Amino acid sequence: MHTIKELLKNKSTVVVDVRNSWEYEMDHITGAKNILLEEISGNIDLFKSFNNPVVLYCRSGNRSGMATSILKQNGLTEVYNGGGLDDMKTFLN
Repeated sequence: MHTIKELLKNKSTVVVDVRNSWEYEMDHITGAKNILLEEISGNIDLFKSFNNPVVLYCRSGNRSGMATSILKQNGLTEVYNGGGLDDMKTFLN
């Protein structure tokens, strides 16, 4: 099991912000893709095409937790809930 901090040090890890677009525009992790929670189910093939670990985050960790569950239910194994934006920022320091 990798820690989020270890995963974020790996340049091949894909970081996904599942918050609304306006939340993403206000502040986000540099390089993060903005794929809304509501769009996760419709983008399973996209996530599978990454072929790398995926760390998801939101404001508090709830939406990213739901997104992580959806992806795992669809066969992805290297998906991790990074929690909230503030948590992610501490992992990057």
